[in-house]
Amino acid sequence: MKTAGLLATRRSLIDRLADWEDRKHWQEFFDAYWKLIYSAARKSGLTDAEAQEVVQETVITVAKKIDKLKYDPAVGSFKGWLLQITRWRIADQFRKREPGNTTRARAIDDRQTATIERVPDSNVIDLEALWEKEWQENLFAAAIARVKKKVDPKQFQIFDCYVRKEWPAQKVGERLHVNIGRVYLARHRIAALLKKEIRALEKISGT
Repeated sequence: MKTAGLLATRRSLIDRLADWEDRKHWQEFFDAYWKLIYSAARKSGLTDAEAQEVVQETVITVAKKIDKLKYDPAVGSFKGWLLQITRWRIADQFRKREPGNTTRARAIDDRQTATIERVPDSNVIDLEALWEKEWQENLFAAAIARVKKKVDPKQFQIFDCYVRKEWPAQKVGERLHVNIGRVYLARHRIAALLKKEIRALEKISGT
């Protein structure tokens, strides 16, 4: 699978997802969210195969219900809506482990998926905390990816070594053949860009 690109879904993408034939935007959606969904599923206690099924079933559910989604941050964020769907799909996998329940999950889904207050499975009771942590990590990764495309590769390399790898400024300067002043400048400039991108992504996703 391709790693996640942008975490936040643009409003135009949400609108276009209602069109099953719009493969380009469905692929963009999948690239943006599969890792978040998969990671939450795995950390909830599911196996790799079960987590992959959660990803597939979540995307299918989104496809079926996206036309009913009204993008209004005042009512509820897309992040929260996607969390509820992911929660249901994870709970389905736990139910499938129980004898005789291989088809029960889908029947329950048909009747109750519109109920936001549905009681979650005890195995995934802490999913909100997990989801928030994964969301923030993916948000930062998305911001990093966006910044990386906008700055000089050398400047980003300096920032990566100094801030992300936590090399001493002197070591960065020696290894990359730049003076320490340039190391500090790269940190300042890219840190500012990162904050800007994170704010933009949070605004887009209604968080």
